[in-house]
Amino acid sequence: MKTNRFGPELGELKIAALGWQLAVGGPWPAKGLKFQQHQRPSCRILLCGNINDVWSIALQDSKFPLTMAVVEDAEQNYLPKKKKSESEDDKRRKKIVPGSLMKALMRPGGGESNPSDGDQFIYHCTVRTLDGVVVESTRSEHGGKGIPIRNVLGKSKMILGLLEGIPTMLKGEVAMFKMKPEMHYAEEDCPVPVPSSFPKEDELHFEIELIDFSKAKVVCDDLGVLKKVIEEGQGWESPREPYEVKAWISAKTGDGKLILSQTEGEPYFFTFGKSEVPKGLEMGIGTMARKEKAVIYVTSQYLTPSPLLPVVEGYEEVHFEVELVHFIQVRDMLGDGRLIKRRLQDGKGEFPMDCPLHDSLLRVHYKGMLLNEEKTVFYDTRVDNHGEPLEFSSGEGMVPEGFEMCVRLMLPGEIALVTCPPDYAYDKFPRSPNVPEGAHVQWEIELLGFEMPKDWTGLNFQSIMDEAEKIRVTGNRLFKEGKFELAKAKYEKVLREFNHVNPQTDEEGKVFLDARNSLHLNVAACFLKMGECRKSIEACNKVLDATPIHAKALYRRGMAYMAAGDFEEARSDFQMMIKVDKSSEPDATAALAKLKKQEQEVQRKARKQFKGLFDKKPGEIAEVQVEDRAGDDMSGENQKNSEELSSEGDEPQDLHDAAAAGEPRLGWFYNLWPAGRRLFSALGLQRCTIL
Repeated sequence: MKTNRFGPELGELKIAALGWQLAVGGPWPAKGLKFQQHQRPSCRILLCGNINDVWSIALQDSKFPLTMAVVEDAEQNYLPKKKKSESEDDKRRKKIVPGSLMKALMRPGGGESNPSDGDQFIYHCTVRTLDGVVVESTRSEHGGKGIPIRNVLGKSKMILGLLEGIPTMLKGEVAMFKMKPEMHYAEEDCPVPVPSSFPKEDELHFEIELIDFSKAKVVCDDLGVLKKVIEEGQGWESPREPYEVKAWISAKTGDGKLILSQTEGEPYFFTFGKSEVPKGLEMGIGTMARKEKAVIYVTSQYLTPSPLLPVVEGYEEVHFEVELVHFIQVRDMLGDGRLIKRRLQDGKGEFPMDCPLHDSLLRVHYKGMLLNEEKTVFYDTRVDNHGEPLEFSSGEGMVPEGFEMCVRLMLPGEIALVTCPPDYAYDKFPRSPNVPEGAHVQWEIELLGFEMPKDWTGLNFQSIMDEAEKIRVTGNRLFKEGKFELAKAKYEKVLREFNHVNPQTDEEGKVFLDARNSLHLNVAACFLKMGECRKSIEACNKVLDATPIHAKALYRRGMAYMAAGDFEEARSDFQMMIKVDKSSEPDATAALAKLKKQEQEVQRKARKQFKGLFDKKPGEIAEVQVEDRAGDDMSGENQKNSEELSSEGDEPQDLHDAAAAGEPRLGWFYNLWPAGRRLFSALGLQRCTIL
């Protein structure tokens, strides 16, 4: 017989009939070899070897020849390796004692590799008593179903003898393992259940035929769905809900019976997430790339009825052979099915790395259609724009929100069909006369190309500040147009870039600090307009942390405190303004007067709301008067200074928003949290968003 070959110089072994003997093909070990004892489940083995010579050791008892050869380079210096955490299987292996597991080679296998952790292996198993009586078998000739067992090494629950024995086998090999009871089902805390009639206290023979093994993708933790890759695909993207998929699909039962063949004519078409294929098959396809070929193994709990395979009863396991021909990217942009982007033609590049995710200058052709029976076209750049594409900058509100959201996820050359609801189309955007209010629309968009914003890397300080000023001016324009979220995004973009700017002189440092403070105050103004008073205060604090006597930051924070109903904090900021900057006294005085008026108004309304509430005797119900909220404007005074934006150096006094009266406010009673707030809420007097 021959040992497993671990090197080209390994000779044949002559095995003694009984006992342990060493047989080597070659000279005795030369100088520099290291010997050590290595324990295996069935015996104690001596290992030896160097980089040029190979020796082997064979161990045998009267029935089961055991062979092993290991080469160890004694002269090689090993780098220290990170210690791996001990797995449950490793702990189980420690319980193995010599002589408890024996292996006899009945038919040699092919190849040079053995199964390793993570490999899926398929095998037939027949269990016999020592006198040859079959206990159980997967083979039909021994009363089994004829379906081989499929496990994943290191993942599946297995008896200890196979856990240790399978990794010694080659593909196609047949071996007999002689196991003591503790190596099979009599092991303490054995993870594999066994019928009560099984002779688990007996020493048994396990005849194993290793049919095949390969790397496998574990799709679900319970191993109900596994994937074996036959041919690698293209790219990294995999289909997911609600992508549209085309695939060649055939299916066989575990014993090889063909039950489905969709391999001729047209590939099978289905929409991911619509239960049009069995659940397990869909899970497996969801891990595949374009053009990939794979076998997906699906157990019964994942075999759900579907148009592809209507009848699934009676199948314990189905093997699906799949070639993923193509899939169309379909994206639910809002997650509620209202804004859908469907790719009609693939673009160039890798998604999403080559998409215009950042604010860019984009060039597109598009055709807009109403979602009516006629699919009325209301605009086509190729017809209505003299064949010229639409050119716009993203992040500036120049196209409807739904349009821009989808274009940001397109590749150059891609054509997409976008279905959009009115609130993301033209209800909040200037409509052309032939688009009715509340219309659902569809755009067919082709992204011709885009230009990314200038990279600041390598620019000198002045060039960086010039680029920052351009973005700030765009933000100011968006603010005046009432697009506060977009304006805030512009200011915050520059602030992020500023994290990588290092002024080199005192003069540059002053210019940089003024510009950064100005941007923080503009962000605060946006938050205030958006009703997010606390975030506005936080933005002002960033300025005051760097410059504690910044009068404009105190003013803006005071206005935010007043809007939030924190009157004492607001008064403190306005008074501090006068101390740090005498020139701001007129603004501070006007703000204090407004604050006093607002406090008096809130108190007046509170007294009127709760008049007589606490004068009633026990058991009586007080009538609470609730004013019409339409007259809730506490002051007709124009909040000029709170609405202005900061610029480099001085804040301009001419940037105002027409909707200033919509700024949120809270009354003093909200300070009596939680009772006061609950009472106001019950009466419908929420005057500001509480963050």
